[in-house]
Amino acid sequence: HSAGLEAESGRTNYLLGDDPSQWQTDVANYGKIEYQDVYSGIDLVYYGNQRRLEYDFVVAPGADPNVIRLAFDGVRSMELDSGGNLILHTAGGDLVKDASVIYQEIDGARSSIAGRYLLDGGQVRFDVGAYDHALPLVIDPILSYSTYLGGSGADVGFAIAVDATGSAYVTGSAGSSGFPKLNAMQSKLLGGNDAFVTKFNTAGGLVYSTYFGGNGSDRGYGIAVDGNGYAYVTGLTTSSNLITTAGAFDKTIGGTIDAFVAKLNAGGSALLYSTYFGGSGGENLNTPWRTGGIAVDGAGNAYITGKTNSLDLLTTTNAVQPAFGGGDFDAFVAKFDTTKVGAASLVYATYLGGSGDDESTGIAVDSAGNAYLTGWTGSSNFPTENAIQATPGGDYDAFVTKVKVNPTGFSE
Repeated sequence: HSAGLEAESGRTNYLLGDDPSQWQTDVANYGKIEYQDVYSGIDLVYYGNQRRLEYDFVVAPGADPNVIRLAFDGVRSMELDSGGNLILHTAGGDLVKDASVIYQEIDGARSSIAGRYLLDGGQVRFDVGAYDHALPLVIDPILSYSTYLGGSGADVGFAIAVDATGSAYVTGSAGSSGFPKLNAMQSKLLGGNDAFVTKFNTAGGLVYSTYFGGNGSDRGYGIAVDGNGYAYVTGLTTSSNLITTAGAFDKTIGGTIDAFVAKLNAGGSALLYSTYFGGSGGENLNTPWRTGGIAVDGAGNAYITGKTNSLDLLTTTNAVQPAFGGGDFDAFVAKFDTTKVGAASLVYATYLGGSGDDESTGIAVDSAGNAYLTGWTGSSNFPTENAIQATPGGDYDAFVTKVKVNPTGFSE
């Protein structure tokens, strides 16, 4: 048997077709639906929570929770991680069911009960700790969201960031004209593929999703978020008409391919800063020009890093390394003040590399504005300072570099 619970004030009318006798009107709506006695003394209650469907097993006093079993269609394998979460491996990716919340209502307050998932052959059951068998018990298996994001074309996510509330921000490359969009700054695909920026709330619902690109090929390779919920994105573009803002350092593409730096408002509906950045080099979106990451500090400065083969990459006074070092490409790092206008928005830019190939693949920044880079180098003369290892150990080595700020500029 089933029953509606928590009746809502609204009514729904289904006027389908041209035969009024088939219309359904004044249909009641409920916040929950209860399926009674799915097991002896155990009800199953479905309800909506932040745009996702959840369910609880409600175990009546004296009923046995050990009889509950879960089975999953389309699952290749299952495992439990170190936190007790259930990982479901499917052809489309992994689903995660967080460790179940188990509780009893005692004197109007929730009292947590120890419990965990147990794998039982191809099924899952619950191991419930000590509880008061004279009171109802609620078992709430929580599905952390897992979702596709894309349309009918080729869509790839390259980077993700999470803010203090648990909202997730994703960027990458969208080749689908039907890519999911909501509150979009740019609602149409303008090139063969555009970068995209998508924000999910903590329940996996879309907050916004937008293209960002022009008439060429565009990819978002790095994303960061600040305390205001502003998203900072870096990537590569071959588009000559990428949207730039009044505060842009550079409004035109420098070669066949440039990096870009963009800052979106908290709703994803407007650009707060957008600029090209690059020299005359570049061949394609993967090598030898690439942005490897982005970081942001509390003042709204964005730091990007990657690799470049441009010999004329703009560098600034007191650059750690103002000239290209050699090889096919050098690492680089650049800092932008996204609150300033025009050329002043570029705080610094510098090469980092030796006579071989060098690439920076990750960046972080501390509260003082010092940038920390990591990547790999094939150079025997890669610039070092205060090094724990001053000579290379093989054909390619990792590197860790701190770019330290000072009042007049910066130094390594």
